[in-house]
Amino acid sequence: MSKTDALTNPSQPDLARFLDAIPYAKFLNISIDQKGNEITTVMSFEQKLIGNPILPALHGGAIGAFLEMTSIIQVAFETGITAIPKPIGLTIDYLRSGKPIDTYSRAHITKQGRRVATVHAEAWQEDRSRPIAAAHGHFLLKTAED
Repeated sequence: MSKTDALTNPSQPDLARFLDAIPYAKFLNISIDQKGNEITTVMSFEQKLIGNPILPALHGGAIGAFLEMTSIIQVAFETGITAIPKPIGLTIDYLRSGKPIDTYSRAHITKQGRRVATVHAEAWQEDRSRPIAAAHGHFLLKTAED
């Protein structure tokens, strides 16, 4: 399956197949919990995600990639595009150390044009009101024909 064929029905994207088209998502153990029109992504903890074994704390790169993929999945879900959105720019704010437990994330599109979407995402662990990181990014909306 090619990355551009990840979604077969743009009106109701198959997010699991879309996620399977991103190999790094498998490495990070990312799954999707969809309830109606609300999507929460989950990065299940594994020892390989530890960046600082002394604390221990999750690796910042794993958290950043998790937020980026959450944003990509949200853009695909809301727009129904058939190609994986390409990150143009992404800024991550690391707010707290990530504990060695499961991490959750949600994203929402703050502005969408014909070619670019602006997205905000937050990751948390035990308490959604205490995020461990936040991201603000711009994504190029490509179609399968582009």
